[in-house]
Amino acid sequence: MADARADILLVEDNPNDVKLTLHALKSANLANSIHVARDGVEALEFLFGAKLNSDQGIPEKPKLILLDLKLPRLDGHEVLKRIKNDPRTSGIPVVVLTSSSEERDVMQTYQVGANSYIIKPVDFEQFTDAIRDIGKYWLVINHQSGGQGEPGPVPALPGAPA
Repeated sequence: MADARADILLVEDNPNDVKLTLHALKSANLANSIHVARDGVEALEFLFGAKLNSDQGIPEKPKLILLDLKLPRLDGHEVLKRIKNDPRTSGIPVVVLTSSSEERDVMQTYQVGANSYIIKPVDFEQFTDAIRDIGKYWLVINHQSGGQGEPGPVPALPGAPA
């Protein structure tokens, strides 16, 4: 799974959620390459390499980042801040996919620049459908500017909590 040319960067520490997400994306034929980072430090190392403050470009940016908030070593809020504060990665859509329904988490992630906030459904079928819909929207339907500019308006996903 450690492909430097990932379509999707999945940042998730729960092995069951990783397995379900990978299964949903692959069964919908939505991503040829998915890189899994099991914590926030691993995610930033994948995106920026060992030199987190380098002025060098990023050779292959993922088309989408699925980010959990509750992560070991470096939490999702900090990962999101670093992604959105770096001009090399600020245009990559970041979908926060978390179990937290706390209003302060929702507000904080949108203030930092999350493109979408999805509360993980607990039901297997609903979880699979949500992942498929997220992947379909961000990888197929949504038109991006090649990662150079800012993304367009944040869309409402079908079935996503308001």
